[in-house]
Amino acid sequence: MLSPPRRWRWIREQPLSSISTCLRRGLWSRHHYLWILLVLLVVCIAIQTFVAHQASDKLTGLPRLRFTVNKQHLFPTLQNIWEGLHSESSLAVNQDAGLLHTETTADPHHENEGYGKSLDNILWKHVDKNISLATGSQARKVSPGKLLQKHGDKPAVEVPGSSVLHGTRKGLIVSTHKRLMNTPTPSSVSETHINSVLTKATCNPKFHIVFLKTHKTASSTILNILYRYGESRKLTFALPLNKHSQLFYPFPFTSNFVEGVSSRSVKEFHIMCNHMRFRKFEVAKVMPKDSFYFSILRNPVAMMESIFIYYRSIPAFHKARSLDDFLDNGWSNYNASVGGNHYAHNILAFDFGFDNNVAADAEDLEERASMAIAAIEQDFHLILISEYFDESMILLRHALCWSLKDVVSFKLNSRSEQTRHPLLPNTAEKIKKWNALDWRIYLHFNTTFWHKVDTLIGQERMKTEVYELRELQGKLANTCLKDGGAVHPSQIKDTGLKPFQYGAAVIQGYNLNPHIDRQTKAKCQTLITPELQYTDRLYTQQFPELAAKLKKASKVVAPQRQHSLASARKAHHKQFVRHTFSNPNNQRAPTGSLLTHKESNDKARML
Repeated sequence: MLSPPRRWRWIREQPLSSISTCLRRGLWSRHHYLWILLVLLVVCIAIQTFVAHQASDKLTGLPRLRFTVNKQHLFPTLQNIWEGLHSESSLAVNQDAGLLHTETTADPHHENEGYGKSLDNILWKHVDKNISLATGSQARKVSPGKLLQKHGDKPAVEVPGSSVLHGTRKGLIVSTHKRLMNTPTPSSVSETHINSVLTKATCNPKFHIVFLKTHKTASSTILNILYRYGESRKLTFALPLNKHSQLFYPFPFTSNFVEGVSSRSVKEFHIMCNHMRFRKFEVAKVMPKDSFYFSILRNPVAMMESIFIYYRSIPAFHKARSLDDFLDNGWSNYNASVGGNHYAHNILAFDFGFDNNVAADAEDLEERASMAIAAIEQDFHLILISEYFDESMILLRHALCWSLKDVVSFKLNSRSEQTRHPLLPNTAEKIKKWNALDWRIYLHFNTTFWHKVDTLIGQERMKTEVYELRELQGKLANTCLKDGGAVHPSQIKDTGLKPFQYGAAVIQGYNLNPHIDRQTKAKCQTLITPELQYTDRLYTQQFPELAAKLKKASKVVAPQRQHSLASARKAHHKQFVRHTFSNPNNQRAPTGSLLTHKESNDKARML
């Protein structure tokens, strides 16, 4: 039998106490190493976690942002900032998925099916496809956060927080990363940036809107934007009674001028945007309390030249051989009590509901101008400027929390260059004096417009978004329009798209591209549908039974002379206004003698 190894023999020969001691030492030694390994593991995990957090902090920049939140919450919290950045990322993802409007979850009236979805998936994808085919490998790429020169392709300025979005997830990651890396430190946080971030975190799209449509101010183009936005979301419009194109302008507005108010057939109105003579307390009877009010102004000098051509047939202009001739003899040719003459004098003030018959040398001119400005500022959230139309659309989209594609447009109801006449400096000074009240209103809101740009958006971001808007409109023109631009009305092929011609002006229109598919054509058509045709279509959609009755009545009168129909409508118009002023609770027009225009105006002034 083999003898056991020496180590076992040694263990066997040792006393029991010695063996237990050795065992305890061995076990303790192993536990010691296990504890050391466990501690090292915890330290490694902690270091790894710390490094990961440091990398995340470096990417987002969030821990470097510290805002003091006061009782009014004037500054955003970190959670709000992240929500804003997250919503911006979601915007790009939604665009990648073909969803043009990013406010789907916030807007209960947004329709995922039908017109809105078709516009996104058909029109814009068709636009992008056409541009890609046209440019090929030479297509110019716009880097995220870059501001391009207006007349060049070279990037000029890096803009933190740029809203340039990308159509792929890769582009989304890159653009979001750059925006996060550019998040300013507390020492460099500007008021503009804070307002921008706060807006992104809390902004919801507005769909209760009142637009005061002023005359010869590019307001028809804005009307088309509102019509398209509302129609795509099945919103309800406060349309004129009995299929009129205007809310019984120039009479001061009353709630009974709106179809569906007296009959109570409409539970809620979302958008009011047709011509009216503004009265806030009457508008408030129709529109919800949270409605957003805005309007647009134009330089009275350029506007007067346009009005003289467009409304050449009004009595005030009859005897004038030229605009200078009228201005030199204004008070001898102008009679405020004659119908239509309000177009010739302080038309902006008149549209806003003020007395427009004030002379430049009136002692109370400044007081009346100050009162008018104060009233407009109280009643309206935003006043746009026609001369800066693209900038106005950017400011409007931010105020309404809309996407950039919601405010694209083509110029509507615009004159051809053949009927435009440059003015001499002396003529401009005459206009400023003749329309002294309008001139003071315009000067004030031209200043406040740029103040809003500086405080709410910033000059650099404004330049970036204006460039993007013009890029989109250029793509749309290439896709939708034949020859890419406006044409003389005699060249318009589709008579249903021919704009109404009035006065001595020549109002241009558009021809659709014949090579686009039927669905894209239908969507492009909404961009160029003139005001009268679009209003008529919306009325038919919103009040199909009433529209059918009016259509049937017009067929009965059709064999008669068209002049008789026009006279009948004018008579009904005057009868309705007369009865509304005498009995505002009942909109049915009585049979009887008509008020003269002077009597109607006198009655309106009394109210």
